[in-house]
Amino acid sequence: MSLLSFVEWLASTSGSIALHESQYMYSIVESMHVLGLCLFLGTLLSVDLRMIGVLLKRQPVNEVVARVLPWTFAGFAVMVVTGVALFYAIPVRSYQSLFFRIKVVLLILAGLNAWHYHRKAHPTADQWGKDEVPPQAVRVSAMVSLATWTLVIFAGRFIAYNWFDCDRQPQPAFVNWAAGCVVEPDSE
Repeated sequence: MSLLSFVEWLASTSGSIALHESQYMYSIVESMHVLGLCLFLGTLLSVDLRMIGVLLKRQPVNEVVARVLPWTFAGFAVMVVTGVALFYAIPVRSYQSLFFRIKVVLLILAGLNAWHYHRKAHPTADQWGKDEVPPQAVRVSAMVSLATWTLVIFAGRFIAYNWFDCDRQPQPAFVNWAAGCVVEPDSE
């Protein structure tokens, strides 16, 4: 079974149809997704700006992380649950969205950056965590975090637009390939 076949099957399930066609539920889930995003990014922003040396310079990094990390995880959990529900509501359109695919790649990059920071830099935070300006590697990680999450927001927002939807043909072959469009040879 291909991924496209799977998302087509998913779109035909009663839960997906009910969520997509609901007068209020899709909007509520989408609003909760945005609220989770605000909580997640608001707390992440304070940590990243501290790691860059711009905000809370007199607070040790470990203290800032300890205070906001539970809220960051809560926002992330809300984002993941509601993001999965949003995908479930319109799986074929999401799967074939160029911006959704870009968002997924950016989410993977953001995750790898966070993993790298927590594996390499954070264990040594006792050595540099009280410095007003942390080491360059820490600052770069924080800047990469800010950049990737900013791009995730842009890509996520662009999913709503149909600029490159598969039903809008003809499109360049690269766009059709990148979005996973299945196009008849004569309509390209």
